[in-house]
Amino acid sequence: MNNLFRSIFVLFAFMCASQGVAGSTPQTPQDYKLGVYYFPGWKNDSEGLQSNKPWEKIKPFPGREPMLGWYEEGKVDVAEQQLQWMQSYGIDFVIYDWYWSANNRPLLEHAVSAYLQAPSRSKVQFSVLWANHSLVPTSLSQFEQIVRYWVKNYFSHQEYVTEDGKPVVYIFSPDQLEINANKFGMTTQDLLGAARQIAKSSGLQGIYFVGNSATGWGSRGPAKRGYDALTGYVYRNGFSGQKEPRPENYTQMDASYRRTWQWILEHLDIPYFPPVVFGWNHTPWGITESGDDCCVSTPETFRQHLQAARKMVDAYPDKTKKTVVICCWNEYGEGNYIEPTKKNGFEFLEQINAVFGK
Repeated sequence: MNNLFRSIFVLFAFMCASQGVAGSTPQTPQDYKLGVYYFPGWKNDSEGLQSNKPWEKIKPFPGREPMLGWYEEGKVDVAEQQLQWMQSYGIDFVIYDWYWSANNRPLLEHAVSAYLQAPSRSKVQFSVLWANHSLVPTSLSQFEQIVRYWVKNYFSHQEYVTEDGKPVVYIFSPDQLEINANKFGMTTQDLLGAARQIAKSSGLQGIYFVGNSATGWGSRGPAKRGYDALTGYVYRNGFSGQKEPRPENYTQMDASYRRTWQWILEHLDIPYFPPVVFGWNHTPWGITESGDDCCVSTPETFRQHLQAARKMVDAYPDKTKKTVVICCWNEYGEGNYIEPTKKNGFEFLEQINAVFGK
């Protein structure tokens, strides 16, 4: 009997080690970091929007109606539900599009303000994407005012995303920032250096700047401009050594993204966070263009796109820092949204959870 017991014990121990049983040490979780861009464009009478009632342009497209209905953005209960969904389906951080006016104050800040009051904010971190579409900054002092605002109002929160111990800021248009800096006799590298000094003087280690672009910028690449990493928002034209034609469907868009990821990772000398895209169709904004307004994904094609991104970060774990950025949570006007809708339900969030194993 003793020998039989001993044999059964050894067999049981082997099964536990090889397969795991209840009460055994769990498998190491996947260490991917998933972020999603958030467009704060859904609050009535918000300065900075083209329409006082932004949902009115989306309502003729009922398939885009959010599961929350035509919500009033900026309410804490709206932010709370969105954060709970993000956390449940494996999204680690949300990147709020962020704007600064020529009058030196933030615009469309209501969404991030609601986030900072939401009980579930500790479950999903946040960062900002400076949507620098305008002529701002027009001077170094104006730029420094922007940075000090970030330091005071965002970087002090424990939920703010950091990389290498530094708060992360995304820049929507590095090209526009360079143009604006040149107008007052400076370069992007000068501005980003000044920003880092402001952060250090406040007790931080600096700022980790991520540029948005599809290209390597040639000899004036992102590293030479002072960026720490590169990613993208929407690649309507891919780049694989040269600018690619705009895709005419989602399958072509996915293929173009894959070529762009590969080319950038092979040629860039700084980290790259591969962006993934839900699709593109911005007809609600009254803009119609041939071809690329038909880039609409399905749960299956979106899943294949995500699987390709996962394969890419697995192949380049150090260079990508295993970080993937999703466009977007709620760009309803551009046809780019993974937020649950009454038509799609949670199908697209389910694909994210399935592929990245959160």
